[in-house]
Amino acid sequence: MRRRRASFLGRLVLASLLAASLLPTASGAFIDVISRDFQALTRKVTARHILLPKSREVALALKQSIRNRVAPPRDSDAEPMYVEDAFAAAAAKYSRDEATASDGGLLGTLVPQGYCRARELDEACFQVPLGEICGPVESEYGYHLLLVTERTNCRKLDGPYTKISRGADGVSKVLAGNSAQEGREQMTQVALQQVGFWIGVSLAGGVVAEIAAKTAHVIETLPWE
Repeated sequence: MRRRRASFLGRLVLASLLAASLLPTASGAFIDVISRDFQALTRKVTARHILLPKSREVALALKQSIRNRVAPPRDSDAEPMYVEDAFAAAAAKYSRDEATASDGGLLGTLVPQGYCRARELDEACFQVPLGEICGPVESEYGYHLLLVTERTNCRKLDGPYTKISRGADGVSKVLAGNSAQEGREQMTQVALQQVGFWIGVSLAGGVVAEIAAKTAHVIETLPWE
C-alpha cells in the first residue's frame, strides 16, 4: 500500500512539474497577443495629405518645393517656414481632395487606424517618419504627399516621441513626447500583464494539468475523451 501510494505521489509531482513548465509559455504568449491587439486598436494619428494627379514627377517636384519653403536654399531670400505651415499652404493651393484642401489637407486629429478611405494612405500614416514630408504614396485616387504631425502607440517607430511642435523661433521643428501618455501606457502594460497572466492561468491551467496528469499516468482518461 505504501509503495503504491509513493508511486502515485511521484506521478502527481511529475505531472505538476510538467504543467508548471508549460504554463509560463502559454500565459506569456497570451499576454503578447493581448498587448499587441491593444496597441493596434489604440493607435491614432494626426496627419495632412496633398492629393495630386497620377504623375510621380509632379508629386516629387511639389515635395521638393515644400522642403525648400521649410529650409530655403542658401542663395534664396525666402524666409523659412514651419513644416506644418508650409505643407498646409501647399495643400490648400494644390490638393485635389476638396474635402480636406480647405483645411490644409488635414485628414483628421488623432483618428484611429482604418480611418482613411485609401488603404495605402492609411497604412502609410503608421509607417512614415514623424514630422517628415513623405511620399508620393500611390492609391486609386492618385498620388499623395503625407505629413504626420502626431501619432500614439507606435513606440517601435517613434521611440519616446509622439508629435512635432513649433520651436522657440517659430519655424524650427521639435520632436516632443507626452509624459502623461507614457505613464498611462506603462500602467496599461502592467494591467495587461496581470489580467493576461490570470486569464492565461485560468484558461490553460486546468487543461494543461489534466494533460500532464494523463502523460504521467495519474489519470486514465481526459474529461473530453
